[in-house]
Amino acid sequence: MLLFFLIIHDSTISANYTSIPPRIDGVIEELWLSADSAYNFHQYIPYDNRPASESTKVYVLYDDENLYVGFRCFTPGRKPVSRLGGKEDNVVLYLDPMESNTNAYYFQTKASGAYSDGRIFDDGLTGDDSWDGVWYQAVHCYEDRFEVEMQIPFKTIRYKKGLDEWGINFKRYIVPKQEYDTWTQYTQKEGFKVSGFGRLKGINPGTQGYYFELYPIGVVRYEKQPVDSGFRPLFGVNTKWDITPQTTLNATVNPDFAQIEADPYTLNLSRYPVKLQERRPFFIETEEIFRLSQGPAPNLDIYYSRMIGKSVNQNIVPIYGGCQLSHHGKRLQYGLLGAWTGAVIEDSIELEPEKGFGVLRVKNRFFKNSLAGILMAGAVNESEQNLCLGIDGIYRAGINQFAVQGAVSDKDRKTGYALTSGICLYLGDFYINSSGQYISDSFDVSEIGYIPWPGLKNFVFKFGLAKYFGQGFLKHLNMGPGIFVNQEPGDSNWTKLLVINLNPVLRSGWGCNASLNGGTAYRMGQAFFNRSLSIFCWGGTPKFRLHFGGWAGYDYNYFRGWFAYQLTNFISVDYSLINRLSFSFSLKDWCEIDSNDKLYAITPRLTPRLEYWATKDISISIYNQTVLSWYPAEGRDFDLQNNRFGVVLSYNFRPKCWFYLALNDYRENIEGHFSLVEQLGAIKIKYLLYF
Repeated sequence: MLLFFLIIHDSTISANYTSIPPRIDGVIEELWLSADSAYNFHQYIPYDNRPASESTKVYVLYDDENLYVGFRCFTPGRKPVSRLGGKEDNVVLYLDPMESNTNAYYFQTKASGAYSDGRIFDDGLTGDDSWDGVWYQAVHCYEDRFEVEMQIPFKTIRYKKGLDEWGINFKRYIVPKQEYDTWTQYTQKEGFKVSGFGRLKGINPGTQGYYFELYPIGVVRYEKQPVDSGFRPLFGVNTKWDITPQTTLNATVNPDFAQIEADPYTLNLSRYPVKLQERRPFFIETEEIFRLSQGPAPNLDIYYSRMIGKSVNQNIVPIYGGCQLSHHGKRLQYGLLGAWTGAVIEDSIELEPEKGFGVLRVKNRFFKNSLAGILMAGAVNESEQNLCLGIDGIYRAGINQFAVQGAVSDKDRKTGYALTSGICLYLGDFYINSSGQYISDSFDVSEIGYIPWPGLKNFVFKFGLAKYFGQGFLKHLNMGPGIFVNQEPGDSNWTKLLVINLNPVLRSGWGCNASLNGGTAYRMGQAFFNRSLSIFCWGGTPKFRLHFGGWAGYDYNYFRGWFAYQLTNFISVDYSLINRLSFSFSLKDWCEIDSNDKLYAITPRLTPRLEYWATKDISISIYNQTVLSWYPAEGRDFDLQNNRFGVVLSYNFRPKCWFYLALNDYRENIEGHFSLVEQLGAIKIKYLLYF
């Protein structure tokens, strides 16, 4: 293990200063040859540490205000694959300017000129592709290579002032061979880790000012409904001020919460609400700070940002404004967030009062990439309060991890406790994975977090084979038994299940994950034999991607109120038809069996989507979501339950500046009549002004 990290950190590159900035046009001119370079890339996928099949050279320069990175990627015997809307030859730059060994930025550029950016956290375990930075790039394709130039303004990233050595890495994807190459060496067992980055030496940004971003957002919506129609303008402003390279102040008034597309339909057969993904820029900006550390312990989501501005009786709670201060140091990170929401009143009845939210997070890195911290969150109004204090720690040693989280809540003077812990150990070709969770009956974060199961207790222990093969058609095999012990809220009995897992992954990229469970379980105070089987498979080619699988089991149907079999199946297909045009299709269905073992209902959801890229910055998407229902037990044929048709035109006309045109038609089957619920047309403009 020690030798592994010594090899990684032998990878260094110097940042040479240039007084003449390179022209960002995708052509590696003579100026770049004065820079230090990175080469000798190694395969990460499909083989561990073999020499890359195609050579890559990377140059690094900087001036007072920008970091410049140039890639020269050779493709002997073929032209570079440039395919808007499909898989392409591409390169990725990774930066850890805090030398945190846990978090990093990434900047990806494809052979067509399409690009993306984002952040990775928890030493590569988690990420966020919704981060949007101000940077510039260009590509030029030749017969036997393609060249990429990137310009990263220092103002667009957070870096530690005075730190002249950053973490850095480069990755390249070769389409015909589905090959990933990296500058520093990794094994697939270890995974792609920030702590394994190479070093960029001699970096010394000379910029004195920091970005002040003013982000006005305007939305004009036309809504046609059976009882009401008309235009509705919405306006908001986001601001961001980088007080120092490490400290940022964000504020928002009437923030950008207008979603272009609705969340997909889900038939929820469990007793717990569906957790939704955060999409709102104000909260995404510092999402990695305001959460407990991700690891082998079950996560305590004592702060869940979707509770701010949630939906109550299909009414969105208005957010008047919010403010957050965050600091990213080499070891210390902290954040402070505050927001104020308005009341929701329906038919003269107050469904939701005005409310204030506050969150404080402090965490500190120790050793190389381990963390410890505290998180405090609360929501208060004139008559109620919901507060919570959490602590967390995670120790990482290579791929081995140990994590613990604890929390105490106060909901209107009622106190509760929660504790989780987990460990993941790899001993040669074998693994041990164990975790436990205890949530007291009185633990309550219903106004600020997502832990909807007070009284839940469980314990999981798994062990088995985790073998990585250096050659041959089989790349990875994970298999072994485990036990799952669980006590549901409100039940004094314990569920005890035997679990068997099988996870083969082929060298070609195809794989399967299967899990078989069985044992005595308790629901609603009744004992029964719980059994279930889940299978998830994936694979594809450079132009085609397929995911399919399903779950079948005997459990309690909380939606209907009976013990019976349930089945959920899904399939999704992504296919690049031609350059610029791609097609995707997903099907998910929920099958319900009644207590007499007869088919009661099938609810399929079908979503085809067609996307066309006019340029790398302009795309149009056409989609249709159809939800059907069939109740054979009641002698009913397939009915159209609801249908949502949409068209979205998006134009990224400047960094972080977007124009959207959206058309949406939503209809439901209401008492046997397929009726209009809403027709929506919206023009949305997001424009960034920065100084």
